[in-house]
Amino acid sequence: MNDNSFSLTYRDRGTWLDKNNGATKLLAFLLLSGISMIVLDTRYLIFLVLLSVILMRMSKIRLSEVAFLIKLVLVFMVINLAMIYLLAPNYGAEIYRSRDVLLGSGFYALTAQELLYLVNIGLEYIIAVPLALIFLLTTNPSEFAASLNRIGVSYKISFSVALALRYIPDVTQEYRQISLAQQARGNEISKKAPLRKRIKGAAAILVPLLLSSIDRIESVSQAMELRRFGAKKHRSWYFDQKFRLSDWLVLSFVLLILLLGCILLVTNRGRFWNPFLR
Repeated sequence: MNDNSFSLTYRDRGTWLDKNNGATKLLAFLLLSGISMIVLDTRYLIFLVLLSVILMRMSKIRLSEVAFLIKLVLVFMVINLAMIYLLAPNYGAEIYRSRDVLLGSGFYALTAQELLYLVNIGLEYIIAVPLALIFLLTTNPSEFAASLNRIGVSYKISFSVALALRYIPDVTQEYRQISLAQQARGNEISKKAPLRKRIKGAAAILVPLLLSSIDRIESVSQAMELRRFGAKKHRSWYFDQKFRLSDWLVLSFVLLILLLGCILLVTNRGRFWNPFLR
C-alpha cells in the first residue's frame, strides 16, 4: 500500500509513543477528551489543542495518512456548529449573561458570546481527533488487548477490541479495492462526477463492503469457536507489557492537566470562562 494513501494501520515508527503501554494511551485519550468536554475555558482548550498538535508531531504520523479522516471530521464539525447556531443562536448569550452583537440583527444576530461558544465546541473536535489518531496508529492491537486485560477488562472484550482495531485497515483497503472496481465498470465517483452520481456510486460500494464484512465476521467467529475461545475464565497473551516508568510519567502528567481543569472549574464557578464580565 502506498504510504501516502489513507490508512489507519498500526506501524511502529520508533517513537516513545509507540513504546508506551496501550492502556496508558487509552486512559490519556479518554481523560483528556473528557476534561475538554467539561471545562469550556477557551484558554484551557487552546492549551490542549497545542498539546495535541505537539503529540501528533512527535508521533511521526504523516498528514497524508489521515488527511481523508481529518477532512471528514472537519465537515462533520462545520455541520454540527451550523446546526447549533441555527437551533440556538442565543445560547451563548444565555451562558455568558451578556449580549454583544457583531453581525446582523434580530433572532439570528451573531453575538460575540455565541461565537465564543462555537469556537469552544470547535476546539473540542481539534483536541480529540489528534489524540484518537495517536491512539489508533501507535498501538499494537494485540498488546493493547493484553493491557486491557491486565487492568481488569474481560479478555473477551479485550480481544474484541483488538479484532476491531485490526479490522479497520482491512475495511479501508477493501473499500479502496471495491471503489477501483466500480470505477473500472464506469461508475465515476471522483470529484469530477455530479453529487447525485457520486452518492449513487458510494451506495454501490457500501453494499458489497457490508456483505463482505458480514462474511468475514462469520468466518472469524467460526474459527474462534473451533479453538474454544471463551471456554475458560482466563487466558495468556503473547503481547503482555507491564507499566513502565514512562507510562507512569505520562499518566502523572495527564492527572496534572486534569487537576488544572478542576481548578478552573472552581475559579470560573462553572464550566465556562466568561471574558464578558463587566
